[in-house]
Amino acid sequence: MSTGYETFSQYYDGLTENVDYKSRSQYFHKLIQKHKKSSGEVLLDLACGTGSMSEEMCRLSYDVIGADYSCGMLNRAMDKKLESGLPVQYICQDMRELELYGAADAVICTLDSMNHLSSFEDVKTVFHKVYDNMETGGVFIFDMNTPYKHREILGDNVYIYDIDDVYCVWENSFEAIDNTVNIRLDFFELGEDGKYSRSCEEITEHAYEPELIWKELEKTGFEVIGCYHADTEEKLHDKSERMVFVVRKQEVK
Repeated sequence: MSTGYETFSQYYDGLTENVDYKSRSQYFHKLIQKHKKSSGEVLLDLACGTGSMSEEMCRLSYDVIGADYSCGMLNRAMDKKLESGLPVQYICQDMRELELYGAADAVICTLDSMNHLSSFEDVKTVFHKVYDNMETGGVFIFDMNTPYKHREILGDNVYIYDIDDVYCVWENSFEAIDNTVNIRLDFFELGEDGKYSRSCEEITEHAYEPELIWKELEKTGFEVIGCYHADTEEKLHDKSERMVFVVRKQEVK
């Protein structure tokens, strides 16, 4: 069954090898322990991809559930689990249809996964799904690419990645509506016969102003603790490429 990002999943780890998962997990851990008011340690890694962050959070003693809707991504996450022996539970779910058997004390969603949603209505749906599947006092932390990054950094640029197992041409096309970036990934893999095979993936990302996100989170019922620049606790500025929201499910009044 193909559920999306199947071609991308084959090369995802190689293309994101610059991500310091260990450092980022420590950052999320610090924020969770600082702001979480629920008593449990169940953590949901939403849009977990190939499981790299899930495993790091598991090493920090969380009871981790990794959810993704891509079978290809989850297959690679399971391969890592077999190698590491870490007790991460993986489930195949679209974040817009999230339904856990219990409730999470912390939810993280990283590496611009929220930008991949098709519309702002989908973003709103995910906020409600996360809220409904969290313990009161639980913390939700997610990052998003900013409109600045989409306009000024990704834009209409082309990037080339030449890694061990594949040659990748990454081509962006920018649209002003919702600061949309359409991404075409062409992969060229060298076979044993010396010939290259070509495959491609098309991805669309949308970026939204932080004020719009903040307002919708409050409408959902979250207490917004902060919106930070990249992986810091500093205020967002006009050239921030990534924003990190930290919110908490409020006590029922």
